[in-house]
This record gives sequence, structure tokens and C-alpha cells, in this order.
Amino acid sequence: MEQNGSGKFEDISDRALEGIKELGTTHVWFTGVISHGTLTDYSDAGLPANNANVVKGRAGSPYAVRDYYDIDPDLATDVKNRMAEFEALIKRTHAKGLKVIIDFVPNHVAREYQSRMKPAGVKDFGEGDDVHLAFSAGNDYYYVPGKDFVVPGPRSGHQTPLIALQQHHYVESPAKATGNNVFSEHPSVDDWYETVKLNYGIDYLDQEKEHFDPIPGVWTKMRDILSFWTRKGVDGFRCDMAEMVPLAFWGWVIPEVKKINPELVFIGEAYDPSKYNSFLTAGKFDYLYDKVGLYDGLKRLIRSEDNADVNDIRRVWQHESAGFGDHMLRFLENHDEERIASGGFAGRAELALPAMVVSATLSGGPVMTYSGQEVGEPARGAEGFGGEDNRTSIFDYWGVPEHQKWMNRGAFDGAGLGTEQKALRDYYVKLLRLAGSSEAVAKGKLWEIPVAGNMNKRMYGYIRYTANQRLLILVNFDRHYRMECQLHVPADVLQGKPVHAVHDELSDLKINDIQDNTIPVWVLPMTAQILVF
Repeated sequence: MEQNGSGKFEDISDRALEGIKELGTTHVWFTGVISHGTLTDYSDAGLPANNANVVKGRAGSPYAVRDYYDIDPDLATDVKNRMAEFEALIKRTHAKGLKVIIDFVPNHVAREYQSRMKPAGVKDFGEGDDVHLAFSAGNDYYYVPGKDFVVPGPRSGHQTPLIALQQHHYVESPAKATGNNVFSEHPSVDDWYETVKLNYGIDYLDQEKEHFDPIPGVWTKMRDILSFWTRKGVDGFRCDMAEMVPLAFWGWVIPEVKKINPELVFIGEAYDPSKYNSFLTAGKFDYLYDKVGLYDGLKRLIRSEDNADVNDIRRVWQHESAGFGDHMLRFLENHDEERIASGGFAGRAELALPAMVVSATLSGGPVMTYSGQEVGEPARGAEGFGGEDNRTSIFDYWGVPEHQKWMNRGAFDGAGLGTEQKALRDYYVKLLRLAGSSEAVAKGKLWEIPVAGNMNKRMYGYIRYTANQRLLILVNFDRHYRMECQLHVPADVLQGKPVHAVHDELSDLKINDIQDNTIPVWVLPMTAQILVF
């Protein structure tokens, strides 16, 4: 903290929000808002540091919540006034016409969870549990009776500056199950050992039998937590590891909380395509992550891997999310994934622009940009707990130096950016504004262009169209060859309106030599076009 500082709610000024809105943004996901385990001591504000043996990094993981009713003190200028500072940020955000999304972490809590700020009459997690039972439908946690928790040892040869702090023993008796479903007193260093699994009424030790009647206490506690933040003015929740809690819980809790605000947005972090439809229907989610389908396929194309194939794009919209593509959240970066510009991913942010065009236009669902993605943040450096992992740390006090060039010490004018970075950000602005305002993207039909000319497995195109607008989206992931073909637009797309002049929304390109409703296609390697015709 002393070396690198920490951003504050108050730093997200009106000008900062205007800069975010320039990108065509409608919703801002403020991460790590809720109080989580940390090694920074705020005892003066009644928030002592947690035990270093069960905290990852110095700042601690935002996904190891230590008080669902409190605000992360790192983000407040006046720690004792932290809730009021967050409420002021909500108001500033709303005043700019933007909505607020925060994380909801339902599957697990920090090892040392204790709510100091819970409203009067609220029972804490674990309060009243029978700790002699491995599972009870009446317990909030799972236990390992008769066993003490064993802190996992460090990786072989791995020394950190936190070794001295870790000499203070951590005692947990009996041990509680670990967040990633480790029902033993001895999780490994690669497990989510800093977290405790919450009990939603599933007996994992007895064939995952469900005990949902009466409604488990964790369900009602979580409903009350979501209701608390909704009443603060939060407009939506990004629900961490949504598949690790029962589908029945979501189908119950989301309608319950929407009684307060029917416009609330629930986004589920989900990874099993076979369950997507059920999480949208029975689970009542508004949107789901499209990681396993679209993101993974696009990453292979960006990196020009041997098995990269545009058939991955085709499979997503024709099969995997057919019928509900507008409910899939598309992205190329988030806190779990490697930064595009990192050496481990693409090395250059511009190589991902064709993939970003697909992410923004394949459906009418939302598209996300992450914390400096639009200026090519590369995540260089060994960042404490995470090390050199091509990601921007969520565990330690670190920085996003390229993003900070846009921030420009609070001016938020991009004055510190280089020429290429400014061009990259301008591209994102054009793309995202178009995607957010286009009728064809929002609700148009999709017609895939046939393979023609020199098109190979790294070249793809489709038309999104309504009666009022037609967009031809062309993406070329080939590192060496331009994409060339003659595209004859079919009658179903023309709808009686012939093709005249064509222009690219992302550049100054104009195509005037149109004959017989045929568009000459010519796309350079690793580029994209969005042609209006």
C-alpha cells in the first residue's frame, strides 16, 4: 500500500465516468467493493488485519468476502465513512446515465468471515451451526468434525515477503470445507484455501442429496444481502461461480430480489454450455458468461494456434447458444483471464480487434471491456501472489500503468497515451458505440456469408440485418493472407432494396463499384470491417 497506493471511490470522478461513457458504456462493473480478507490493518476503524495464512496476497482476494454488509476499506478516502463514499459513487454514476454492477460471491466466504456491520437482528453465517456434524441441513457451513484446519504449505522453493507474517498460527477447529468443494481439513496450496464453502442444502457426502424444504438458512441470508445492496441503488450483480450453488436457489432468489427493483440485472459466471439454457430459464438469469464457447475459440484465433478455426464462431451461434444468444455476455478480458497485450496471450492488443468485432456484433447481448483493455494494458511484472501470470493482480497493491496514462493523474483525458494507444481506444469507441446503437446488432437476423474466393478456416463473415439496416461484418484472423471474394447478397437480405454504395464504419473505406448486388470483399490480415450497405 505504501509503495503503490490504492484507488479510491472518490477518484472515480465525473470526468472519469464521462470517459467510461465515451466507450458506449451503459453499465459499470465496480469490482472488489464488498469487504474482503486483507493483511492491511484498519484497527482504528474496527477492521483489524486478517491472518496471513488464509489471505492470498497483501490486499487479499475480492472473492474471499469477510463481511457482506461492509465496504472494502482500501477504496475509501475516510475509512470510517466508507459506505457513504460508495453511496456517493452510485449517485455520481447514475447522474451520468450509467448503471452500477457489483460482485455477488454466493459460493464461499473468507476463512475469518465475521460481519461487524450487519443490520440489527441479522444472524451471522455459522451462528448456531452444529459443528459436530459434517453436514446438516440447518448448518451454514460444512465441517470436518474432530479435525483441525491445516494451512497448506508454500510451493517448493517459493519464498515471499509474507513469510514473517505467516508465523502467526491460524487455528480453525473443527476445520470447515474449502470453497472449491474440498471436504477435508487439508486443502492444497492450489485450492481456494482462503475460503469456506457455504451450505445451500446439498449433502455432498451423500450423493449430493438436496435438502431444500424448508428453505435453507443460507438462501434467506443471501436474499437479504442482495436486497441490502439493491436498496443502496446497485442496479445489477455479477454472480461469481454461479454454477457452484444450486440452480433452484437462483430460480428462487432472483425473482425475490426483483420484487424490490424489477430492472435489476443478474449476470452468471457459468462454464458448462449444457447448462446455459437452464440457468436462463429455471435459474432466471438475465445474462451468462460466454467463456467456454466464444471466448476460448476467439483466443485460439487471436493467437493463430494450429487448431484455430472460425467454425468455433459458427458453432456458438448455430448450436451452443442458439435461441438465446442475446443473453450471453461476450468479452475478451476479465480478472481471471490473461491480458490480450501480455506476452502469454497475443503480445499486441491490435491482434484482438477482429475478435472484439465478433464479440460486439454476433448477437444483441452485452459486450464487456475490462480495466484498460481499450488502451492495451499488458500486465507486465511479477505481481505479488499471482506472480508473472499475464494478468493484472487482484491480490496485491499493483497498478495498471497503461490505463493510468489515460487517467493522467485525474484529468482522464488520455494525454499520456501514445499514438497507437489513442488509435486503439478510438477503435473501441467506434465499435462499441456502433454495437450499442445499431438496430441490426440489437435485434437483426444473421446470415452467414458462404465460403468463397480464398476464404480459409481463419476468415469469416456474416450479415446482421433488419428492414431498416444492413451490416456486413468481415473478420480476417489469418496472419499472412488478405481475405478476398465476391459476395452476392441474397434476396432475403436485400428485401427489395438493392446494394448501392458501401462504407466501413470502422475506417474511411468506401466501395462504389457495386454490380448486381455483389460486394467485392478485400480484408487485410488480422483486421475487420463493418460495412453498411
